[in-house]
Parts: sequence; C-alpha cells; structure tokens
Amino acid sequence: MNVTITPARLEGTVKAPASKSEAHRLLICAALSPETCDIDCDTTSQDIDATAECLRALGAQVTRTRLGFRVVPIPRDETGRPRARRGAFLDCGESGSTLRFLLPVAAALACDARLTGHGRLPERPLSPLYEELVAHGSELGPKGVMPLTVGGGLSAGRFTIAGNVSSQYVSGLLMAAPLLDQPTEVLVTEPVESLPYIDLTIAALREFGVEVARKKVATPDGGALSLTVGPKPGLVSPGGVTVGGDWSNAAFWLCAAALGNPVRVTGVNPDSVQGDRAVLGALALLGARVSRQPGAVDVTPDELRGTRLDVRSCPDLVPPLAAVAACSAGTTTVTGAARLRIKESDRLETVCACVNALGGNCSTTEDGLVIQGVESLAGGTVDAANDHRIAMMAAIMATRCEGPVTILDAQCVAKSYPAFFEDYASLGGNVAKEA
Repeated sequence: MNVTITPARLEGTVKAPASKSEAHRLLICAALSPETCDIDCDTTSQDIDATAECLRALGAQVTRTRLGFRVVPIPRDETGRPRARRGAFLDCGESGSTLRFLLPVAAALACDARLTGHGRLPERPLSPLYEELVAHGSELGPKGVMPLTVGGGLSAGRFTIAGNVSSQYVSGLLMAAPLLDQPTEVLVTEPVESLPYIDLTIAALREFGVEVARKKVATPDGGALSLTVGPKPGLVSPGGVTVGGDWSNAAFWLCAAALGNPVRVTGVNPDSVQGDRAVLGALALLGARVSRQPGAVDVTPDELRGTRLDVRSCPDLVPPLAAVAACSAGTTTVTGAARLRIKESDRLETVCACVNALGGNCSTTEDGLVIQGVESLAGGTVDAANDHRIAMMAAIMATRCEGPVTILDAQCVAKSYPAFFEDYASLGGNVAKEA
C-alpha cells in the first residue's frame, strides 16, 4: 500500500497505543507463570501478535478479550515446571524482540523448538547471545540459518553480554532465568546502552514476583552491571497487569506538535520506565515547550534550533526527532545510534534518505546523523523500506511540506501501530491510500 498525504495542519487529541515493549514482556511472563493472567492491552500490532502466536505454539492459551489478552499459561509437569509443547514452531514474524526474548526461553524450556522470522530478521545478528546459550548447554542450529533449531537444555550460571550490542539479549536471559534450577547471573559489560529496556524487563519480572538483584562490579576490562535472578520463588501470576501507553509511538505525535501541529497525546505516563519518554527532554533541547498534564502531554513549538542529541538509551526516537531537526534552525548532530543500522532497515541511511527526499539536508556518520535545518520542505516520495518508523516519520514531516508526500509500502506501520493513518486522518490529515 502506498499513501499520499496532502499537507495539512493536524489538530486534536490522540491516545497513545499500548506499548509493544511492555506487552512482549508481560505476555511472556504470564505464559511462564503458574496461573491465568489477564493483561489490559487496548491495542495490538503485528509484533505483539507474533509473540502471542509463539506462546500459543509453546502451549499457552492466549486469547484476545475486550480489554486485552487472557493468558492461560503453559501446562506444568509433576514437578511444577512448565512443560512446553515439544517441537514447537515459533514464527517470530519481523519482531526482533520476539526472537531474542524467546530464544533463551525456548532453550530453558528444553522443548526442541524451531524459530523463524521474515523480512530482515534472519539477517539481524544473534551474537553473543548465540554463543552464550551454546556455552551453557544449548544445541543450536547453524547461526544465520532459519528456522533456527533449539535443542538440549540450558544450564544456570554466569552469562556475559556486551552492553553495547543489544539489550534484548539481556532481557531474554532474564526472562529465562526463573525457569532454571540455580541462580543465574547476567553480566552486562560497560558501556551499557538502552538500559531503560533492561529496566523495563526487571519491572515486568517484579510484577510477576521475581526480583532481580543488581550491582556494579569491576572486571579485568573495566566495569559491568551484574543482574542475578534466583530460581525461587519463581514467577507468580498477579492475576492481572496493565500495559502502559507506548512512548515510542507517542513520540511521533509529540514531534508533530513541535512542528506546529496542536496535538495533545493522552494515555502516556511521564513516570513510565520506558526509556523513550526521553523524547520530552530531547524536544526541549530542540527548543519546544513541553507541558505535562495528568494523563496527557502537550508540546508547542517555540524557536526550534539545532542541538546535539546522544540517543544511546533511546535509539528508536531518532526518526521523529530527525523530522523536527530537519525544520530547526542550525545543525543537529545525533550520536550513539550505530545499532540503528541493524533494525528493520539500516535506519540511519533510511532516516537520512527520508529527510533528503523531502527537501531537507542530512548526512550520516558512523554512529549517527548530521542534519542541517531548512526553512521549508518541498515534499516528494519516500520509500519506507519496510520500516514502520520511517513511514510515520515521513507522515509527520508532510505537515511542513509545500507539496504532497507519497510514502511507498506504508502498510509497514502495522508492525507497531496499525491504526496510525486512521489516527492521522482523525486529526485532520489528508490521507489517500493506494493499493
């Protein structure tokens, strides 16, 4: 599906969709706990559905309800351990979180599962998680080949993960740890990037009765964050949990507001553990005014100006912030974003291409972007490159363009925000869809 947007001002109130980052974690914890759990999650997406479908394949009953999901956990054996379906086939779709979370979980369940993925997912790296799982007893199929087979079991002990590769590896190991028969330590070597996503996993485990002991430790090569999980008391269902609003997707509306569109975003918690609430501080640095209301956030433009943004803890914010930077006076330098090169697209290159296609001025560096603000954007055609965040970025940039913006393969927004263009139109956007 291609979408053409005729520039128009957006105005009104939009509710943030449910956080897929929280939903992944809560669904997995619920499926591994001993009793049924209701998850309040008022929207879903392809990525969330991929995790739900994989949990069904493992033997959990995950049903959509009026409020969200009801999860009847994986059946247990006579010892009380989850007894996952043997030979389960887990289709992770294009969700990197689903694959990287469930790979160590499947290894800990010792159910001889197979995992596959689509799009760029089979090309995205699994090291050093792959090697750490093998070192602790797992028998994995050849790296880089899908379906990836997961045989043997997983032994407790110390797992060492570089902190500047992917926090998803750490989160997957933490969620697998309560299934093991001895305390398990995940040693995350410094520098630790995307720490808020690790905190999000720790918060989800806490909701299910599992505490993670954390401390800074010295290592021969510097420092590290030590995260230890004991096997007891194990996961305990709280009966019901709630998925918060998604700051990652709310960021697009907040950045649209900074570009001169009076849009209020509701359903987000300023005290959320989600790292992408850092969008508020980043917009303030760019010169926007931020106002927090009970259950809502307002952003208004002022004198937008270029700045320096280090996004090590919140790389998913780069596309919407780049849209604002493209229309801000002066130069904006984005650093700490090297991991964006292994997302659904090479997101540094595709963000840059989006800015330039619409009449902006952007170049890439090894780990970031340099954006020179322009007074006006012309419009044009943007290839979303099967990347949901590029499609949404182009849509909010269209509000500052002089001519129409055509977004190729815009259906990719379904990965995280299926209703994005409907919400865009409800705010006054002129959206024409072409099959």
